[in-house]
Amino acid sequence: MKASARVWIAELIGTALLLTAVVGSGIMGERLAGGNTAVALLANSLATGCALYALIMMFAGVSGAHFNPLVTLVARFDGAISTVTAVGHGIAQVVGAMAGVLVAHGMFGLSLWSPSTKVRTGIGQWLAEAVATFGLILVVRLVAPKGISQVAAAVALYITGAYWFTASTSFANPAVTVARAMTDSFAGIRAADAPAFIVAQCVGALAAYVVSRAWQEPRHRT
Repeated sequence: MKASARVWIAELIGTALLLTAVVGSGIMGERLAGGNTAVALLANSLATGCALYALIMMFAGVSGAHFNPLVTLVARFDGAISTVTAVGHGIAQVVGAMAGVLVAHGMFGLSLWSPSTKVRTGIGQWLAEAVATFGLILVVRLVAPKGISQVAAAVALYITGAYWFTASTSFANPAVTVARAMTDSFAGIRAADAPAFIVAQCVGALAAYVVSRAWQEPRHRT
């Protein structure tokens, strides 16, 4: 198998498993919570964080374990990957994310295609997505020098926390956002609301890249 194909398959499978965890735990949490949204969100956030840690540890040595087009974009800005590799990553991530939703639906006996009706819109939600993504990219870039295990732990903990401190429950990922528009479950987002989320995520990611560069460059010159 060519190296590029191996890398993209890893991104596809990793992102698929991530979305299976996000959507599946949301469905399970909602079913078991008896109408208590806080309990459902707790289950959803913990399951997502645990799965994310394991997936990063599993695939970091193969593809970098991006599972997020914005993490890939920042890696391209840094020259860590080529444009072709970055495009392949992005396609694999989106396809994998959508596949993960289908798997979650299949496991819980839901219609495979179930467009979301959950409204997630407004300035507060958009600001939350910008903040969530800003923090995520900072974590990725500033913890990266410490090693894979530290990045995996930091990202998983950050996302788990961001489920609770952001109004949007921290999507922070365009591929995840697109895929979650396919599920009318606890984790869903109405398709009409997804584009604004993605724009906010891009703004947050670019801001984090600029800020982290300002912090990193002086250290590199010493």
